[in-house]
Amino acid sequence: MPKANVFNMAGEKIGEIELSEAIFGIEPNKSVLHDSVKNHLANCRQGTQSALTKGEVSYTTKKPWRQKGTGRARAGYAGSPVWTHGGVAFAPKPRDYSYTLNKKVKRLALKSALSAKAAEDEILVIDGLQVEEIKTKAFAGFLSKIGVEGKALVVTENVDEKVIKSARNIEGVSTTIATILSPYQILTSGKMVVDKAALAKIEEVYA
Repeated sequence: MPKANVFNMAGEKIGEIELSEAIFGIEPNKSVLHDSVKNHLANCRQGTQSALTKGEVSYTTKKPWRQKGTGRARAGYAGSPVWTHGGVAFAPKPRDYSYTLNKKVKRLALKSALSAKAAEDEILVIDGLQVEEIKTKAFAGFLSKIGVEGKALVVTENVDEKVIKSARNIEGVSTTIATILSPYQILTSGKMVVDKAALAKIEEVYA
């Protein structure tokens, strides 16, 4: 049974908690994780690249010089792709790179990412994650006390403006809520700082 350390808001370790075997204790599927990350990156692409083809460049269609007798290579028009400032052969055009994954694949990818984090002891549970006021310095100090250095993902049960605004200026620290966890976010973060209530929500939603 995987376990995680539990801390209070003072940064003190107050015990351990058992994590769900079905979510945090499976064998991570590397192939599915790869598919999930690739899908996330593809969906993030804007696909706005564009170039002019030889039929779209603004050039005269007059033949630059006569076909034969000049000693130069034959040329038909100035907008040819082989000429400087000519059109682009097979020019890229705006397109949508996004695609969807099977629901079961997405669920398995999330469980694999969470299990990988649990196996590496990178999940920290906070008993009552809340801040009284929006203070970046105070929140950074709290993260330091529980041993979080560098990248981290803070997970709350619901949207908490005070936590979000306190963490958003800390380099490498991002926030999310339990119901919209992303395998990509989990894999690219260092530690996962999870509110105890959010942990219960994760085990309820993804079981």
